[in-house]
Amino acid sequence: MTSQIEATSAPHPIGDSVRRVDAREKVVGSAMFADDLQFGAGLLYARIKRSHLPHALIKRIDTSKARALPGVKAVVTGEDYAGHIGLYLQDRFIFCRDRVRYVGDPVAGVAAVSEEIAEQAVELIEVEYEPLPGVFDPEYGASPEAPLLHPDLGQYEVANFIFPEPGTNISNHFRIRKGDVDAAWAQCAAIVERKYRIPHVQHVPIEPHVATARVDENGKVRLWGSSQSPFAQRNLIAKSLGLSQSDVQVIAPYVGGGFGCKAGVSMEALAVAIAMKVKGRPVKLRLTREEEFYTAFVRQGLVAYFKMGCDAQGRLLAMENRFYWDGGAYTEYGVNITRAAGYSSSGPYNVPNVKTDSYCVYTNHPVGGPMRGFGMPEMHAGLEQCIDELALAVHMDPVQFRKINCIKTGDTLVTGMTMHATGLSECLTRAAEAIGWGRKEPPSAPNKRRGKGIALMWKAPAMPPNAGSSAKVALNEDGTVTVSVGGQEIGQGSFTIAAQMAAAALGVPIDWVRVATPLDTNYSPYEWQTVASRLTWSMGNAITAAARDARRQILEMVAKAWNENIEDLDIIDGKVISYKSEEAISLKNIVIYGIPLPNDQGWVGGPVLGRGSFMPTYVTGLDAETGQGPRAVVHYTTGAQAVEVEVDMDTGRVRVLRGVAAFDVGKAINPEMVRAQMEGGFVQGLSTALFESLQLKEGVLQNPSFVDYRIATSTDVPPDIETIIVEVAQDDGPWGARGIGEHAMVPTIPAIANAIYDAIGIRVGAPPYTSEKVYLAMLEAGLVEE
Repeated sequence: MTSQIEATSAPHPIGDSVRRVDAREKVVGSAMFADDLQFGAGLLYARIKRSHLPHALIKRIDTSKARALPGVKAVVTGEDYAGHIGLYLQDRFIFCRDRVRYVGDPVAGVAAVSEEIAEQAVELIEVEYEPLPGVFDPEYGASPEAPLLHPDLGQYEVANFIFPEPGTNISNHFRIRKGDVDAAWAQCAAIVERKYRIPHVQHVPIEPHVATARVDENGKVRLWGSSQSPFAQRNLIAKSLGLSQSDVQVIAPYVGGGFGCKAGVSMEALAVAIAMKVKGRPVKLRLTREEEFYTAFVRQGLVAYFKMGCDAQGRLLAMENRFYWDGGAYTEYGVNITRAAGYSSSGPYNVPNVKTDSYCVYTNHPVGGPMRGFGMPEMHAGLEQCIDELALAVHMDPVQFRKINCIKTGDTLVTGMTMHATGLSECLTRAAEAIGWGRKEPPSAPNKRRGKGIALMWKAPAMPPNAGSSAKVALNEDGTVTVSVGGQEIGQGSFTIAAQMAAAALGVPIDWVRVATPLDTNYSPYEWQTVASRLTWSMGNAITAAARDARRQILEMVAKAWNENIEDLDIIDGKVISYKSEEAISLKNIVIYGIPLPNDQGWVGGPVLGRGSFMPTYVTGLDAETGQGPRAVVHYTTGAQAVEVEVDMDTGRVRVLRGVAAFDVGKAINPEMVRAQMEGGFVQGLSTALFESLQLKEGVLQNPSFVDYRIATSTDVPPDIETIIVEVAQDDGPWGARGIGEHAMVPTIPAIANAIYDAIGIRVGAPPYTSEKVYLAMLEAGLVEE
């Protein structure tokens, strides 16, 4: 192998870092002033030296020139920290130690008095590499011929429901074996086999990742970050650095967009590791927009094989799926996406015979992590197109085919679990009716073709079986209520829901309720993470329990003071009332100072503080060989989307004219916010269907900016998006509620793909369905002439 030295004059692997620094000089003064106001004049700025190679051994790192640069206060490398870090699989170092595994892997970090000096120092660090062969396709990566990217896989700490295969690049292999698939094929009247390749995409939050860390002289860490997972960050960073969790404090204000990329730990540990070397001074690390595209979590790519068959009456008999998930260089989060795809691999259908192999594969691509939908948009993209094709193969309408086969209450799922109450059939029927299924609308011009498509979905909260939530409800002198939670507000309305639930359970007006911010692991009650669309359900259960605990304390106090039975008392609009004596008393003052007993015989009560927690204790393990078990997940949210599109035969442009979203949410705690989630998820799904794709070539990202990475804008949104709320109560949800945040994005790609097929009669292949791709597909099929 030859060696490469990244010299001080080497260009940045993606873009020109010098030009980027010059552009920032215009605003750095005001930005630094704002930072000084919050963190003081001692604030330092961090920048990261990153690998420009996708896979290589680190032979030598020379930091002497960087350390000698005036204004540099610390330089950190992998030699400083030997601990691994990771959520489900601890497979990476904070800074690389022996090798780099993707373009952007952090090799060294610098803290300096300004970002400009930190950038200069990074350029002065010399790294000598020995390039190694790369893996850029997950299917190849899973083969014995592929170079081994993690030789120490067998030594990594891993959750007991993740099944790595040491000696390979497979970090998790999840299996489903239900029924007898091989015997079922002979009974099928029609069989469809297809391969789909789903590209990587970026979350592109408006606010990039940013973190500021300070370590005091006693080694206590305080981390401010834009985070969906402050408690997970506290735990993972503490474990990696050998600290007590009580010595790590994470403060997380409102998040300017997350969609999953700010879950777990991505860049936050870098800021802490650098701050450990400059105790007493805060260190701020902010990703540039370029870095956001390829050094933060990306949505994993997928190579999916589907085979499914049905009888002549359209009843599904067998399904055999094989998924190769492109987990990237480190798969600490991606392994659970693989698992979720496995236990949901039949889609929302009752299939008696299922065989699934879902592989999470190491590649030399950016790190795959959670994104809205957590693997379900990628999996459903191909599965729901195959369902359409299978229906047509037996000359059956796709909606009717789905009505026959979709999951219903009491069905046995792919894992052996019994399906809880669900309104999926109603979602399907109402979505089809709303889109005008069966009616062909005339196109807007002679050179255009119209079509309609539909797709179903399901998704369970993908989480450990013991992911918990807790909450506190405190009352103030004037009767107002402060709700403390550990779940984050990322624009989805979780704090609004928290206030609504607390008000309803306690018996006070909602405008009396405040939610404490920012989240602070020293003071906020524990919450696993703000992921998996679980807060309304899990955190909601904890809030309800805390409010009811506070309510109980108040009623017991009043019952004792009035010598009444607690069963005769209630709290309505912030007053305790007696149905027996018709007495009433405001919560004001009594919830802090209590109530005097008659004849000056003392007092009863005192400050009211309600506490509540929730953890699903009923989720069971699944057999490693068959994926079977009594209860694989807590529940599924189900739904349907239907679209109408118009395809321009001259350009290939696909325009979505109308969209319908129908989802069973159990109970809509806030109907307007539920509808907003349905609309927002539809638009984000449309964006991935028509525009978004990270263009990776030999591990190097070709489009790390909004110039070349297109996302949907307001001009791409259909003028008509109809949202339909179906409510079939969830037995373990507060007021019967379950989540809806991610689900509205899941079926959009296949709904649009099916509509394109209905319009022009051909399958375009993998998303995104850009004008160029659609036009070339039509050209190849002979639908248009050159």
